Amino acid sequence: MALRKEDLQTVEDIDVSHIPKEDRPISQYQLHGKRRFLGLFAGEHVAGTEFVIGATFVMWGVAASDVIIGLIFGNLLAVLTWALFTAPIATDTRLTLYTYLKKISGPTMQKIYNAINGIFFCIIGGAMVTVSASAVREILNIPIQTTWYPTSLSFIAIVLAIGTIVAVVAAFGFKSVTQFSSICAPWLGVVFVSGALVGLYYLIGASTSVTGLNSMSDFMILANESVWVSNPESQFTFYHVIAFAWIANLAMHGGMSDMAIFRYAKKARYGFISAVGMFFGHYVAWICAGIMGATAAVILSTSLTQLDAGAVAYNVLGVTGVIAVIIAGWTTSNPTIYRAGLAFQTIFSKHSVKTVTLATGALITLIACFPFVFTNLLDVVGFMGMILLPVGAIIVTEHWIFPKLGFTRYWASYKKLHLNKPALSSWIISALFVIVMTMTQVIHVYFLAVPTWLIASVSYIYLAGKAGAKEKYPMEEREEKLIQEKLTKEQDRDALLEVEAQVTTEKKFSSLFSVTALLAGGSIITLLVSSFMVFSGSLNIDIYKIIALVSTVAYFVFATYWTKKV
Repeated sequence: MALRKEDLQTVEDIDVSHIPKEDRPISQYQLHGKRRFLGLFAGEHVAGTEFVIGATFVMWGVAASDVIIGLIFGNLLAVLTWALFTAPIATDTRLTLYTYLKKISGPTMQKIYNAINGIFFCIIGGAMVTVSASAVREILNIPIQTTWYPTSLSFIAIVLAIGTIVAVVAAFGFKSVTQFSSICAPWLGVVFVSGALVGLYYLIGASTSVTGLNSMSDFMILANESVWVSNPESQFTFYHVIAFAWIANLAMHGGMSDMAIFRYAKKARYGFISAVGMFFGHYVAWICAGIMGATAAVILSTSLTQLDAGAVAYNVLGVTGVIAVIIAGWTTSNPTIYRAGLAFQTIFSKHSVKTVTLATGALITLIACFPFVFTNLLDVVGFMGMILLPVGAIIVTEHWIFPKLGFTRYWASYKKLHLNKPALSSWIISALFVIVMTMTQVIHVYFLAVPTWLIASVSYIYLAGKAGAKEKYPMEEREEKLIQEKLTKEQDRDALLEVEAQVTTEKKFSSLFSVTALLAGGSIITLLVSSFMVFSGSLNIDIYKIIALVSTVAYFVFATYWTKKV
């Protein structure tokens, strides 16, 4: 019940004990600087999906210039979306998407969103388990799975084994996996570049047009001849490349899911740091994966459509490539299962997070047995982003546009609504638009972002205005202001105590710690240098594969020790 006017005198009059910790804005003492976000984006956007997406561009039949230039524009659009929408709202509210959605639309819509979000996470997680299984399949000489259904019982057995391990680790050892994932990022980045260099060596040897790469012109000739071969009959164009690069992470930036990350940013402009992930991650990794895919097709004298990630990586990089695919798929599927489990746990709240996560892992494993997601990953990612985008549009509309129109922000909360029907209706209208356009192919799914966003925003403005957003709620706004002031004081107090405790228990690092850090760095440098030597023709490919494997094992030994000491 709202407080009476005479009760709203001081912050101390407000009781916030009923507000759970996860629904509170974070404290100013919990904010992070640029380095944390540089590492976060560099690590999160070099993953198992890159092997699939990069190879798919090769199969699109677009020219090399379409891919190389199109990815620049598309990734730039993604960076701008993070920087101009996600980060500013996150730093303004200091809340996660889930909490802010609950505040705007009520707990019922929050649960609906979590259910749909969880299902999409399961699909992506299943694809990543399939990616890891493709590498094990290559070692055991099991037939490649390129249809939407499994054609081998042995492949199903591999998927069940990997899926079980992933689910158990996600439920019981997620913290350790998170730490391990953080050390995989620099190594994976080097593996992608090394694979491209080795791939170029193979492609130059097979080319009749170039004998070496002495200029950018030579590279473009080779790329158009052997990698991104233009097909005049292809439905894909330069604009499809731009659009997909933008929407690849649409749920995170346009859908506002990364509010959870940027609420910790000291400044809104940290959103531009996403460029590290988009260009050193997506841009470089996708191009390198494309080169590796084309190379594997040349080595095996087959079409890339008949190969999977395991076959591509093994034929170019040997055992190191197999390790890369397994780790890339595993480290991507683990946090995906964990996130899906958390989303479902809000619905099945009577069960523990571990129980729900294990059940989620079982669902993901079942999905992974059917490679349809793996073989259609780009369309699945695009559709997922479009379905979740309207929620981001509703948040932006309520947060920025409503005040400019004279509407009341948080009006549904002030009316004590469990479900903001205009918000849900706007989401349904937008989702139906996406579904109809996708099924009829009137507009390709990659180009639906702008019209979908506009439909969601305009419909929400109209419906919310009819439902009460135009009204004024002075008492409720006053109460909200006092609640936020009280929460800020309590959060600052608790966070300051935690900071002081961390300072008193600060670790002292030994000289061995510094040495292992240098050895870990030296291992991946060795891997990179040896691939340059292969490219230049000064190192035998078989010797390179041995060096790559030894460097990989050494890196993980040293880097794991270093991480445990951090």
